[in-house]
Amino acid sequence: MISKVYFIGVSNSDDMRVNSSKLTRLLDESRLLDFIKERDLVAIKMHFGEEGNTGFVRPEFVRKIVDNIAKKKANSFLTDTNTLYQGRRMDAKEHLGLAHDHGFTQEVVGTKVLIPDDAKKENTAQIHINQKFIKVAKVAKIFLEADAIVGVAHFKGHLMTGFGGALKNIGMGCAVREGKLAQHSDVSPLVISRKCVGCKSCKAVCPADAISFKNGKSFIDGSRCIGCASCIAACSYFAIEVNWEAGGSNIQQKMVEYVKAVLKDKKDKSAFINFAIKITKECDCLAKDDPRIAPDIGIFISSDPVSIDKACLDLVNRTCGRDIFKEVHPERDGLKQLLYASSLGLGRLDYELIGLS
Repeated sequence: MISKVYFIGVSNSDDMRVNSSKLTRLLDESRLLDFIKERDLVAIKMHFGEEGNTGFVRPEFVRKIVDNIAKKKANSFLTDTNTLYQGRRMDAKEHLGLAHDHGFTQEVVGTKVLIPDDAKKENTAQIHINQKFIKVAKVAKIFLEADAIVGVAHFKGHLMTGFGGALKNIGMGCAVREGKLAQHSDVSPLVISRKCVGCKSCKAVCPADAISFKNGKSFIDGSRCIGCASCIAACSYFAIEVNWEAGGSNIQQKMVEYVKAVLKDKKDKSAFINFAIKITKECDCLAKDDPRIAPDIGIFISSDPVSIDKACLDLVNRTCGRDIFKEVHPERDGLKQLLYASSLGLGRLDYELIGLS
């Protein structure tokens, strides 16, 4: 059965009030959140934006989603996981503070904002999926404990995946740091010798005793490293990094396998909302005001993460008259994630686009 994607158009000139009204109409008329039942606990998967970034989905929009869920007498919370790279979103407390700074307070969004600390093992979970690349997915337990998931994504470009939408928001976004590292690289982080001061903070947190010192500098033994990324978080000198390109050829498939893990027990209990507004070259992890690369397109909703991303990609490129994401990231082919997700049964490439005027 062909998947349905509901869509309402917006333009660059529309203000927050107009677009919020359009979102409310989209939620009401699509009725795609009607699977949420009374007393359900709903995880709204967000990206709160890096410090200095303005492309993230605005809290005023999220409030409309929260209110729609509340009408069903269900409970919700906003959440995201911590990052591999250095910055305020690497630490749970700082990440929460940044979310508040960007307007995601309970007063504004109408519900709690929760950032699980994945340094605590009780906040993590392992899901056995035995896929081609990922055998055991490592995700934040908060998503497994929720009765339902609503993914809210900013549709935009991405350095490693060509574009990012519903699939990336779930696959990469629900993984704990160890899972993110497994997707991005060949497990072991790298020490940047010129930055290392030999403080040994990385060695103190390494659970695998994989870090030694040579000539006063840290050295990570790849044969012992378990890819937990604790050393990255512990280093105050930005001396331990991920070789982002090491997994560049397979990152989209790994990410999609993580989507399969997260949604494994959420059949008919998930929905996805993409905002193709302020479409930027890079992800909202970029700590600056990235300019638009395409006109504003609209807001999409579907129960199918593959169809919604394909619909967004098609409409953006149709409006631009070319594959804008391939143009800005010529070494990446975003279709790879869609084709692989479809092959794993996560959704369909063909869809019915239902536009609201």
